[in-house]
Amino acid sequence: MRESKIEGIPYLGQRTDEVTIYAGPCSVESAEQFDEVAQCIKGLGLKWIRGGAFKPRTNPHSFQGLGEEALKIMKAAGEKYGLLTLTEVMDSAHCQMVSDYVDGLQVGARNFQNFSLLKKIGEVTANTHQMVLYKRGFAGTIAEWMAATDYITDKGNTNVVLCERGIRTFETATRFTLDIAAVPVIHKQSLYPVCIDVSHPAGQRDLVPALALAAVAAGADSIMIEVHPNPPAALSDGPQQLTPAQFEQLVVELRVVAAALGKKIV
Repeated sequence: MRESKIEGIPYLGQRTDEVTIYAGPCSVESAEQFDEVAQCIKGLGLKWIRGGAFKPRTNPHSFQGLGEEALKIMKAAGEKYGLLTLTEVMDSAHCQMVSDYVDGLQVGARNFQNFSLLKKIGEVTANTHQMVLYKRGFAGTIAEWMAATDYITDKGNTNVVLCERGIRTFETATRFTLDIAAVPVIHKQSLYPVCIDVSHPAGQRDLVPALALAAVAAGADSIMIEVHPNPPAALSDGPQQLTPAQFEQLVVELRVVAAALGKKIV
């Protein structure tokens, strides 16, 4: 088994009794905004903070992220609070730069089958073995999703976490339909850890807690939750982001469910 430069990250086949939370704002908007969320996460005894530096928006005129400036903000906050950092990489040309700043690289749903990007991420992380959080596409099957992980792992980095973030169906009551069954299916068919992004399928902050509790109960190895100091003023995805106070209350509830399963929230 390869050694990671990052303590505490499980590799393929190394499931633990911990449920990891990847929390943070949809977009990194300023150092002050990100610092406030980082302080909250650290205070709860959690390990990871996430945030968007490059934003793949449906509307090209929407906020596209701060780019490298956001990466610098993330790195500074991670060092200040002792947190691991996670962000999405959208372009093969950015892979090395993003890898140099953060601890984990995310592949978003829109790049689910961007095989050249997946291969490049595999190359860039071949020696560092940084975690790659690989999201399922809007209409991708579990079989397609799992097969494509080979584009990342073929270069030697097996530190991949599969992230279910909801799929498109006929239902319009939620932003996406959360396929919670993906957790036991992937556990049955592979050794990959499974993350549930509970913010994107909800689309509404009041639905996030129920989906998060369900994810832990279903056996998810990690969950992703968007947290913003002032969601109404957020530059992206404000309606689905929790305030720090709401997030703190949710973590209390998640710890109760996790404890019933013999696990702990980290």
